[in-house]
Amino acid sequence: MTKMLQPAPDWDIMQWLNADRPLDLASLRGRVVVAAAFQMLCPGCVMQTIPRMRQVHSLFATNDVAVVGLHTVFEHHEAMMPTALAAFLYEYKVTFPVGVDRPGERGDPIPSTMRRYAMQGTPTLILIDRFGRLRRQVFGHIPDLQLGAEIMALIREARSDIPTHEEGAASAGTEAASDCDDRGCPV
Repeated sequence: MTKMLQPAPDWDIMQWLNADRPLDLASLRGRVVVAAAFQMLCPGCVMQTIPRMRQVHSLFATNDVAVVGLHTVFEHHEAMMPTALAAFLYEYKVTFPVGVDRPGERGDPIPSTMRRYAMQGTPTLILIDRFGRLRRQVFGHIPDLQLGAEIMALIREARSDIPTHEEGAASAGTEAASDCDDRGCPV
């Protein structure tokens, strides 16, 4: 059975850093979106995700690929405020746009965008095609070569060649770990 590709859920961002204006998926149509949900106190995010996203941002043309960080805080909320995040981005030389995910409703510790995407934790990699459709979502990391190949495949898809159906749309990724470690932080 084939499954129709679904539009990526909209982000619910309360503040943007490294951006002249708020970003939404509609404004990024026509480009492949490589997004990473992270927390600045997540070891796997700091050691692997942030450097990888900086590489993607520097290697691919901005008219083909939009790199976006999503700061999705589900723990240690008081320590990871936007002011601390701005200092973190400066220290780690992050120049791509980063959105601060809106806190969950009524005391829910899970931020809004994290819930919309049913993320298992941080880091989470998200690939969205030129039409705004979710093509891949992975909790944890995939090898650099695989990520580069998947980004290039999405870039090279001619507008007329993009499929309208795909078996097993976006994958759920890997299993959650019990605590934060160099692989990530589960919810």
